[in-house]
Amino acid sequence: MQFLESADLAGSIAGDLSIWSLFLQADIVVQIVMVLLIAASFWCWAVIFEKVLRMRRLDRQAGSFEERFWSGGSLDDLFERIGQRPDDPMSAIFVAAMREWRRSTERGVPVEDSRLTLTGRIDRVMEIALGRELHHLERYMTFLASVGATAPFIGLFGTVWGIMNSFQAIALTKNTSLAVVAPGIAEALFATALGLIAAIPAVIGYNKLNNDISRYAARLESFSGEFSAILSRQAEARG
Repeated sequence: MQFLESADLAGSIAGDLSIWSLFLQADIVVQIVMVLLIAASFWCWAVIFEKVLRMRRLDRQAGSFEERFWSGGSLDDLFERIGQRPDDPMSAIFVAAMREWRRSTERGVPVEDSRLTLTGRIDRVMEIALGRELHHLERYMTFLASVGATAPFIGLFGTVWGIMNSFQAIALTKNTSLAVVAPGIAEALFATALGLIAAIPAVIGYNKLNNDISRYAARLESFSGEFSAILSRQAEARG
């Protein structure tokens, strides 16, 4: 008889400890914490997938552009083919520099001035274009870092709140049986688990994406320096 009662109690507790039951039975504060962490987790995964796919696409586009750039063809022809709507950051830097170069040549800048100021203006234009493109690439990176840093503490807050509710239930019922304590402890630990579920992918994704963006930024900076040297030599040849 005692065995049957224990089995019935274990079955009722197991039914109450399903994920959906834990959410429905949780305090409103813990429910808000759970919803925030679940939403943050989904948003982190969306950001990670979007940026991983975007970085792969940009690497392919950069490789294709570099192949055309170093093929030995005319820079003016390449500029005309790309047009006014470059589809990747490296092309955007190239177009910005070529546009400034053409403006200077069309105005007929004096030779002594061109040597001193043209290269500086082109470098400044490419620096601005590089900063603008990197700003777009780094969008939502702060969100990943914030989730990775704060999600465990938000989950811990839900844990503490759930344990407080468990102690209050014990005080009200004056009963320390598993049936009284288990639901509150379970929802508290569930909040902690959700915090880790949100934080771990955010931290890993941030570290990987930050490394990918840094390598891509170095690639853009290297191209900017090489292209600036090419234009500088052409400016000297004009003189």
